Amino acid sequence: MPPLITRMGAIKWTLVYIAIIPLVNWSFTWAPNITLMEGWSFNPVTVVTGLVLVVRDFAQREIGHRVLIAMVIALGLTVWLAGPELALASGAAFAIAELVDWAIFTFTKWPLSRRVFVSSLIAAPIDSTAFLYGANFIRTGSFTLANIVMSVAGKMVGAVVVSWVVWRGERKES
Repeated sequence: MPPLITRMGAIKWTLVYIAIIPLVNWSFTWAPNITLMEGWSFNPVTVVTGLVLVVRDFAQREIGHRVLIAMVIALGLTVWLAGPELALASGAAFAIAELVDWAIFTFTKWPLSRRVFVSSLIAAPIDSTAFLYGANFIRTGSFTLANIVMSVAGKMVGAVVVSWVVWRGERKES
């Protein structure tokens, strides 16, 4: 049997995925809103939420459909770090986005670079809107157009960068 470190290295993206969900959710509870102009304020954490969907794509490559178990573990940690209300908002948003991602990764035979981009393109607006709607019950002022736009933009910037890096790797292999 390989040493624990070797086995954990085989699931590094899954471990990052499990850690990043509660970290982002916890950060959302205390990070201040930034006003860019009248009526246009956003929580800076929304910009980095894109990492979650992209890291999920890599975690699914490592562990397949068991990525849903990783999501449940991460939501359990969110309950502990950020409270059950935020975990519910996050869980509902992630569940919707995860189902979109899962379907794209399961039923398409596209190269990984395209799957990462398209799954983020579809899931990011759904995930952002659902999460911020639920979070608004906990932290009033969360469900704003600015937060939705910044969240989706952050997710798509991450998706474009990762898709491009993966695409370059795919071109080198072929």
